[in-house]
Amino acid sequence: MITYQTAEEAVKIVESGERIFFHGGAATPQILIQALTKRHEELKNIEIIHMHTEGDTLYAHPEYSKSFHVNSFFVAANLRPFVDHANVQYVPVFLSEIPALFRKGVMPIDTCFIQVSLPDIHGFCSLGTSVDIAKAATDTTKKIIALVNPNMPRSHGDGQIHCSRFDAAVYGEDPIFEMHNEPLSEVEIAIGKNIASIVENGATLQMGIGGIPNAVLQFLNNHKDIGIHTEMFSDGILPLVESGVINGRLKRIHPGKIVSAFSLGSRKLYDFIHDNPMVAMLDVAYVNDTSVIRRNNKVTAINSAVEIDLSGQVCADSIGHKIYSGVGGQMDFMRGASLSEGGKPIIAIPSQTGKGVSKITAVLKQGAGVVTTRAHVHFVVTEYGIADLYGKNLAQRAKALIHIAHPAHRESLEREAFELYGR
Repeated sequence: MITYQTAEEAVKIVESGERIFFHGGAATPQILIQALTKRHEELKNIEIIHMHTEGDTLYAHPEYSKSFHVNSFFVAANLRPFVDHANVQYVPVFLSEIPALFRKGVMPIDTCFIQVSLPDIHGFCSLGTSVDIAKAATDTTKKIIALVNPNMPRSHGDGQIHCSRFDAAVYGEDPIFEMHNEPLSEVEIAIGKNIASIVENGATLQMGIGGIPNAVLQFLNNHKDIGIHTEMFSDGILPLVESGVINGRLKRIHPGKIVSAFSLGSRKLYDFIHDNPMVAMLDVAYVNDTSVIRRNNKVTAINSAVEIDLSGQVCADSIGHKIYSGVGGQMDFMRGASLSEGGKPIIAIPSQTGKGVSKITAVLKQGAGVVTTRAHVHFVVTEYGIADLYGKNLAQRAKALIHIAHPAHRESLEREAFELYGR
């Protein structure tokens, strides 16, 4: 039996000087976060850590800097305006290694703010849509404040947590965050079609969120026996599950299962996850472990980038010096796919930005972070085609990338390539 309190009562167990973990994605416990923020005048030196969150980030505003400072493992749109300020910093780390920061005591957690499902008859709640790094956080924290919400799906896998672990609990029925797909652009459709042309029957897919992954899925209707082992998934997979294209039958590990660490999408997606034995939501230290990923055959990892230079270096977390997102799991899956038998690591990008700036450049912007090294990159895909860089020297790579660049930029890129590589 859970004894519920108000959010304001629950957060009173937080003391100045603590490190607090916020559950992320659709599971972001906004009621608890807002109640904590209201205590800003009485709290000092609170460190907040989290991955990607949704909703208000008032605690990150400069005027709250005496009370709260943020160390974020991923910078989402709600935190982007404040990152690199004195009180909001980005921690570069592979997604697969974040749980180790907690488990090894590098970043010990005092209090976890989580959002969970209703308890079952045995008293177990579920971390629902976001097991990811929350599993390690709840395993190692000193205190847990839980927002218990009947709208949180009960997912199978690693996310079970007994209500006896809660030091305080709040009941809430607000809908959890939903993200709905935007209509696909012509560029996204073209990229999706190009990628789908190299996805083999029996492949195991890793893909993120957004237009390009959804466009790829749109062109897989005639494929067979597709599996899913990915750090996250969204609504795009649902039609292929319903049609039987995604069945995981040929996966070598977790056959028949959709393996993921978190999900973000519509209510339909969350209803699909709820009590579904086909879906295994697991600790991201396992899901994104390269030695685990490579065990499946034909792992096809599809990731995006901010820009890529003519040698194949990929910047995916910043625009120059300005942090835009995070390292995430890109390198985990790029390497895992390259080591998988028949695997294909893919970087998918539009050839240029909406303002007409080429995303394929001679050199990366000053200050840009190299998330995926040129030694790890195999396939690069734009709306103009596919460049296979594997085994190519620098001059050959430049030629292949220029071939799939936007036509408006090819001539200037050729001149720059000649200066760099002499051919």
